[in-house]
Amino acid sequence: MIYPTQRMVLLAAAVAPVALVLALALPEAWTAGLGLLALLLALAAVDALVGPAPRRLQVQCDGAQIVNVGETFDVEIQARGTSAPRGAEIALDVEGPLALVGRMRRKLQPAAGLPVSGARVALNAERRGRGRIAGLWLRLPGLLGLVWKQQRVEFDRPILVTPDIRPTRDDGVQLATREMMHGQIARQQIGEGQEFESLADYRQGMDRRWIDWKQSARHTHLIAKEYRVERNNNIVVAIDSGRSMCEPMEGVPRIDSAVAAALLTAFVALKQGDRIGLFAFDSKPRASSKVVSGPAAFGVLQRVAADIEYSSNETNYTLGLATLASGLKRRSLIIVFTEFTDTVAAELMMSALAPLLGKHLILFVVLRDAELEAFTAAEPNEPDDVSRAVTAAGLLRERRLVLTRLRHLGVEVVEAPAAQAGPAVVNAYMDLKRRGRL
Repeated sequence: MIYPTQRMVLLAAAVAPVALVLALALPEAWTAGLGLLALLLALAAVDALVGPAPRRLQVQCDGAQIVNVGETFDVEIQARGTSAPRGAEIALDVEGPLALVGRMRRKLQPAAGLPVSGARVALNAERRGRGRIAGLWLRLPGLLGLVWKQQRVEFDRPILVTPDIRPTRDDGVQLATREMMHGQIARQQIGEGQEFESLADYRQGMDRRWIDWKQSARHTHLIAKEYRVERNNNIVVAIDSGRSMCEPMEGVPRIDSAVAAALLTAFVALKQGDRIGLFAFDSKPRASSKVVSGPAAFGVLQRVAADIEYSSNETNYTLGLATLASGLKRRSLIIVFTEFTDTVAAELMMSALAPLLGKHLILFVVLRDAELEAFTAAEPNEPDDVSRAVTAAGLLRERRLVLTRLRHLGVEVVEAPAAQAGPAVVNAYMDLKRRGRL
């Protein structure tokens, strides 16, 4: 594409009045004014034909392929030719959760002594998801600066935007090692699992349920069983990505808090030697991973978590949980992150959970709604405050009723603020592991 520069437009605007004045002052020389315009057009045509062309340049785009939510990062653009292109400008075309920082157009700066020009473009990862750099527009000025020669360069560079895993890793390491300090590593590996290890003399602090009464009677003193921590447990994190979970809470969508908590749990579980997978659903299953093991597999779960989309669909618990159950071949701990807004949705959810309880252990996670609690605790100054508080209290009452019914069904329930959801789920998982429930 070739189009005039600002210089060309200004020159044309200056030549037009001169041609008009010549035509009025010297009617017999009116063609002189047209000659000036024709000369300007001819110069523009020559400027378009000679000099560097964008198609002769090799353009490269380098930068990070995985970034964290809220992170600002740079993408480096390089244009290489027989000589360094001067005055070249680029404009990136980004899609998904990526946004340009600053001006859209950037000038390519020539490198000293090299036939290369480059520029750094700052991008911001606004939300979780999968973005990409679709391409860029490259334009070069002619030698006379009268025309721009522009061409689009196609890219398909994906950039994965994931939750910020740096605090996840820090918290995960602390939670995974908090009971292994001061030389207690060996002690923590024995006595808190399901696999029988050996018999030993009963000591103060042991669980009385570990006492082997037959062996104690035979040896005339208390003998207890020691157990090895069982590894390779199956854990599946099911995340509801429906409309209710995508609503913001304290400025952050609930699903982002759930994904961050799920990644923290996955990090600790992989460190503990267990196997874990991710599953997301709304009106139908949306994303899933195989059950993986080993700390190196955390990147797989991270990529699957980034692909969990924000949805406006209502959640279909029956289809989602039935699909999840059909893929489980062994007893598993199923951690469900969800949100229900009314008793009808809660009834459907409990009906879908009931078939899983016979074979699997369910850990149900809901985020505490600080906004509703604030409405009920606020001092009423106006009639609207009273009606708002009454409505909020009714919703909280229904919420407590549903959670109580889930506990009666045998479901483990965790209710925590969004910022504390990750540590709360990890603590519940570690407690279940210690009690031999997995």
